[in-house]
Formats: sequence, structure tokens, C-alpha cells
Amino acid sequence: EVQLVESGGGLVQAGGSLRLSCATSGFAFAENAIGWFRQAPGKEREGVSCIGNSDGSTYYADSVKGRFTISSDNARSTAYLQMNNLKPEDTAVYYCAAVNQFTVVPGRWHPLNPLAYDHWGQGTQVTVPS
Repeated sequence: EVQLVESGGGLVQAGGSLRLSCATSGFAFAENAIGWFRQAPGKEREGVSCIGNSDGSTYYADSVKGRFTISSDNARSTAYLQMNNLKPEDTAVYYCAAVNQFTVVPGRWHPLNPLAYDHWGQGTQVTVPS
């Protein structure tokens, strides 16, 4: 059974930091891309960052470049999202998702598009009060 479990969310003041974890099981972690997405109330789910475990590629949304860092530990089958200098607009439920990189069509796969992912976690809340 494929499982992705997010943790590490919470309430943090503006300018603070959080580290989200995405613990996975039930699939070949090293063959998968792991994406982080977020959804604020009343808004569409948006891509935040992605890491390709098969090739080490990383991607970031413009809104988080320079503040967020994605990483992964293949031995632990876990991906991380280090979030620094958090802002009120970062408030959202954060989800991690997985897709096997060997099943995507190169040049047609968009790493920050939620529709490109097959498996999802349940989400973790991040709140940055204004």
C-alpha cells in the first residue's frame, strides 16, 4: 500500500522557520519525484517545490525561491521541505505527492502541476499569523 505522511506543520510567527517531512512507503522512493503543494482556504492547490529522486533535479515556485529548500533521504524514503522566512501568505495546508519519474513523458511533465502526481498525503497545516 502506497503511503505518504506529512508532519512538521504548526503555528509560527512571520520570519520564522519550519521543516516539513514526508515519510513514504509502498513504492520505489528512488524512482519517484516528490512534490510539495499547498492549498489555502478558497484557493486552488498550487505547486511549491519538487525533487526528482532519480536525477536530483529540483524545482521551486517563484514565490518560495530563496526561502524554501527541498531535499530527500533515499535511505529513509523521506522528503523534506525546509521553510525559512515564513510569511502570512505561506499559510495553507501543505501536501506531499509522488509520481514515478520513469512513467512521465519528458518535456510534457510539469513538476509543479498537481495533476502530474499519482499519490498524495493527507496534508499538514502551516499557519503564519499576520
